[in-house]
Amino acid sequence: MNKGRILLFALVALLAVSCVKDPTAEPESQAVSTNVAKKIINTSENAIAGELILYVNEETADQWAEAEDVTRSGNDALDALAAEYGATSIEPVFNMAINGDEKRAMNMHRWYVVKFDEEANLDVVAEKFASMKEINRVQFSTVLARPQVSVHPVQERLATRADGDMPFNDPMLELQWHYDNQGLKSIYQTAKKGEDINAFAAWEHTAGNRQVVVAVMDEGVKYDHPDLIDNMWVNQKELDGQEGVDDDGNGVKDDIYGYNCVKGNGNITWDKGEFKTDPKGNTYWDGDSGHGTHVAGTVAAVNNNGIGVAGVAGGTGNGDGVRIMSIQIFDGDGNSSLSANAKGMEYAADNGACILQNSWGYPLREGQTMTDSDYQSGYSVELAGLRYFVSKSGCSAMQGNVAIFAAGNDAKATADYPGAYNEFIAVTAYAPDGLPTTYTNYNYGCNVAAPGGDIWITGQYSFEYAYEGCVLSTIPAETVDPTTGSLYGTDYGYMQGTSMACPHVSGVAALVLSYAVENGITLTNTQLYEIITSSVRNIDDVLTGTKAYGDNARTYFMGLDSYKGKMGTGKLDALMAIQSVRGAVCVSAVVGKEVEIDVSSLLGDGNIKVTGYSDFVIPADTRDRLDIKGDTYFSGKVYLTCHNSGVGTITVKYIAGGNAVGGGNTTGGKLMEKEIVLVVRDVNDNGGWF
Repeated sequence: MNKGRILLFALVALLAVSCVKDPTAEPESQAVSTNVAKKIINTSENAIAGELILYVNEETADQWAEAEDVTRSGNDALDALAAEYGATSIEPVFNMAINGDEKRAMNMHRWYVVKFDEEANLDVVAEKFASMKEINRVQFSTVLARPQVSVHPVQERLATRADGDMPFNDPMLELQWHYDNQGLKSIYQTAKKGEDINAFAAWEHTAGNRQVVVAVMDEGVKYDHPDLIDNMWVNQKELDGQEGVDDDGNGVKDDIYGYNCVKGNGNITWDKGEFKTDPKGNTYWDGDSGHGTHVAGTVAAVNNNGIGVAGVAGGTGNGDGVRIMSIQIFDGDGNSSLSANAKGMEYAADNGACILQNSWGYPLREGQTMTDSDYQSGYSVELAGLRYFVSKSGCSAMQGNVAIFAAGNDAKATADYPGAYNEFIAVTAYAPDGLPTTYTNYNYGCNVAAPGGDIWITGQYSFEYAYEGCVLSTIPAETVDPTTGSLYGTDYGYMQGTSMACPHVSGVAALVLSYAVENGITLTNTQLYEIITSSVRNIDDVLTGTKAYGDNARTYFMGLDSYKGKMGTGKLDALMAIQSVRGAVCVSAVVGKEVEIDVSSLLGDGNIKVTGYSDFVIPADTRDRLDIKGDTYFSGKVYLTCHNSGVGTITVKYIAGGNAVGGGNTTGGKLMEKEIVLVVRDVNDNGGWF
């Protein structure tokens, strides 16, 4: 499996880190090195002053765990070094009071954070600690950096499509082309019907389940947002407890809706920041943008509640949507660090999340490269937190958890880490025309594609700025718009980026688990990853020629051949993913060409002998969506022609055990049904919509 990157236009980003390879990749098996330089596994660039992350030997870990004084362990040499630099605390990164035996088996107890005089030279202190035989690794506490995010706020509006066309009554659902793309030119001039995640069809089987908890690791989620509040994860003991007290004993105070990695408490915020001036005199906004709330809305905005938008797994309006846990890694102008990230991942695992949604990553600077080995060594403490999360089981329907990342918005032929790491999923982005977005990362480390939106489109005579081609979701009305300096003043807005593609995948993963919960099915996390990467529609067939973009001043062209075979396995389809759990089979078809479906070839290994055939059923929504004509049934085969691209279901009926159905006075066979997923794509009309 490979992986993903970060965000350009509507992304949360993390500053790249140059790392020095550790001679051994795994902390669990590391031999103590006498080479000081090799023990220091990243650089002090963009690191927190007065703080280092240490990976210590077993004896030292036990000494520090038992020490009564936070800076004195009983190890004279280490205590003297701590005193020399004014150490104020030496604390474990991970909370060993919860699932301590499991964490110890993963060597998580050996990670510590030491805090000392902020005026001390970080490199000098790092070298001093690295020279100690008790210290196996020294890691600078790198701060995550975030560029400004572009948002287009919009006021809530009433629906214009007929009620019968919509599965839920959310008035802005019709504008969420990424769920059901009708190819409306009023939304996006080059929009192509069927280029979506096929959410409407998937919702016929499930729209979410409360047992599934998605941890959104991002800016803080506005937990009292009118379209999110009913789908927030709530720590009831803290909600009913005393402020400033750890009522549930999980090591965090007041964590009602999640964990603030920056502050180390449960105070989730989404409207902090200030305007600052850079050295050149330019004013910029350093603070929240609503990104976390937007991502959360795509995963699980409450469906069918008569307001706003819908979420991929937001339920049916009957209190059945998946729940959102906020893991906050950006707080106003304060950002998380590697060790704080690791603690957030641990918190999500220990408190029942089963999907970790990550629209962030470490973008590579010009000329920089990174491999799995580089990430494994240079980001060891964060990887320890991720691996712990994946090892836990937050949902009864899955053994293990999954982590999903954005692939990145630098238009580079590689995904950003951590998503690019081979143990996780990275998501690329496509536009309403079904083609790669102008910004998406691709190729190495990328696994699957989803709608991310694109703001620039080619009109008949010019380029146009069309925010409707981006992804519509929830935002906090009281957050400052970085581009105007005023408040958004609305709870809804558009963003674009692989940041927006990623929660579509997390949402579909949540739908798959919801369906499994509701049908008594148990998956492994490996199986869920496989379902996500295999439940896709082809994207490569249309990746020829060029795609124009830009503005009226200048035109650019994307060479689409460059993306062929590099956007991941294809475009994720929610219905296909659920059908994979259901055991349905898929049949491919081409627009305008008759397809023959041989029922017997779809049963078992394709050589099953079925002597009695019955009939087939095409649901009305499938018939309309695919514009099916000329459907007939003859000698166990279905013949039909689809005039629209997209995905739908067909049910074929056959008799098992004889030529007639048993019952009454007849001794015969059993009438069986087999569900078929019909995947229709258009490979011949490229010139009409490039």
